[in-house]
Amino acid sequence: MKMIRPIAAPYSVQPEAQATTDDTRNNRDAIRLFALLISFQGSVVNSTVQFPSVRDFPAKFLFGAATSSYQIEGAVTADGRGESWWDVFARTPGNIRDGSTGDIACGHYERWAEDLDLMKSLGLQAYRFSIAWPRIFPNGRGQINAAGLDFYDRLVDGMLARGIVPYATLYHWDLPQTLALEGGWQVRSTAKAFADYTEAVVRRLGDRVARWATLNEPRCSAYVGHLEGRHAPGMQSLEATLRAAHHLLLGHGLAVQAARRVKPDVSIGIVLDVKPYTAASDRSEDEAAAIRGDGIFNRWFLDAIFRGQYPEDITSDYAAAMPTIEANDMATIAVPIDHLGINYYTRSVVRQAASAAYPQLEEVAVAGAHYSTMNWEDWPEGLRNMIVRIHQDYAPKAIYVAENGAAEPDVVDGDGHVHDDARVRYLSGHLHACVEALAAGAPLDAYLAWSFMDNFEWGRGYTQRFGLVHVDYATLRRTPKDSAIAFRDFLATR
Repeated sequence: MKMIRPIAAPYSVQPEAQATTDDTRNNRDAIRLFALLISFQGSVVNSTVQFPSVRDFPAKFLFGAATSSYQIEGAVTADGRGESWWDVFARTPGNIRDGSTGDIACGHYERWAEDLDLMKSLGLQAYRFSIAWPRIFPNGRGQINAAGLDFYDRLVDGMLARGIVPYATLYHWDLPQTLALEGGWQVRSTAKAFADYTEAVVRRLGDRVARWATLNEPRCSAYVGHLEGRHAPGMQSLEATLRAAHHLLLGHGLAVQAARRVKPDVSIGIVLDVKPYTAASDRSEDEAAAIRGDGIFNRWFLDAIFRGQYPEDITSDYAAAMPTIEANDMATIAVPIDHLGINYYTRSVVRQAASAAYPQLEEVAVAGAHYSTMNWEDWPEGLRNMIVRIHQDYAPKAIYVAENGAAEPDVVDGDGHVHDDARVRYLSGHLHACVEALAAGAPLDAYLAWSFMDNFEWGRGYTQRFGLVHVDYATLRRTPKDSAIAFRDFLATR
């Protein structure tokens, strides 16, 4: 077992907004030098948190972190980028908890090289990022914006130069506003436009990106955006939700086909958010509520992708709200994929709520459990359970953890440290869960923490901090938290 060794001094990066080329180069050199210095510092904070050994994982297993374009890039009008529906949604009063937008975010568009240097210094072996569709096609389709592709070209080359394996996600929710005005994911034409966009990006970057994901969390895109109204486009309609969910999955299938036309040996899949639903009691009504929740959250998307059908119990409940499904749609959705990324954060303990709208359930708090500032329970066992269940029930060729993390009330103390003990425990527990899933025979081959750094957390704005690295949004200063150093020291055992 490996005891963590928290860092003895802060490692902060604060490049000037209008830095010259020489200033930027000097800043990078300083970062690299400081990274070397801190890597030899000993322990100054005692911790009883036990991480597994890296030797408990296969030799080729990769560890890293993830982000997404709108959440960190900023520069929403730079170099020809078009408007996304998240630009519009975030600027609409009342939509974002703290009234913020992603206009600046973490300034990653200008600071990408420094961020990659920081990743390298922390020992990250892989980095999952997303490509902003409006940077490539400002109007969603038609003329390619070369400057947008150039940015991601530099980013990918920068990863490779630092020994970091690129994991690219093609859609992490920033739909071009032009397509949103045409109906967004409620219309089939968006799925075709997504396939064309995919073809253009894979043609440019496919020789260097190790792993592609078509979509990130289509469930969240559909349900939170079209039923709950908390994300773009801010709708509250079951019919719109189911149309969007179907067309997102159709777009996934068409995109896989498009990518393989350009690069037949491309490694491509999808990323789904998953979580176990547990009945709050042994009452049959509560157990039925858990089955319904699981059907909507998990089986709806897993069954479609791996079995070419939606679960019958849920389609029966949805009845007249079901979207139009054309003859070849399900076969396209179920096109074989090379891997499945899963995003796991928590579980849902539920009981029946007979007076509530479908699916007639409500979540129940677990006494004595730790809950994050998102009000999500820390329950590592669920990660192990979901990985093993997906392996046994759906048999993807490979599985990787694409996101896993916790939001905590992080603050920089007077000495410049961020002591995020709860996140350290969360990471340790979920890495142990990965070891258990591997022991059960699951083809798990990577773990990517969410998130590399604090960022714009969608409808909650900047009120939630998920990062291994703290971001001061006033100055954009980056400060690795204790969890980042614990993760670094865990990786150093390899």
